[in-house]
Amino acid sequence: MKKQQKCYIYTRVSTSMQVDGYNLVAQKDELHKYADYQGMLIVGEYFDKDKSGKSVESRPQFQQILRDIETGKDNIDFRAICCC
Repeated sequence: MKKQQKCYIYTRVSTSMQVDGYNLVAQKDELHKYADYQGMLIVGEYFDKDKSGKSVESRPQFQQILRDIETGKDNIDFRAICCC
């Protein structure tokens, strides 16, 4: 049996259009569906609300996910990052 890969998910919205349209809940739902389809186990969920996508320095949860990956906190296997 193939080992289930562990991953984190990260969501972010910054504008009222995103909040009303492709909001955090919708993003999280899509990421859960993708992880399930790929057979991945989500071991951490991170989100930033009202944070610009202009720079990663202004997103505290994004910085936290990078630290957690770097320190090997959950021994995640999947390290692709997709941001909106």
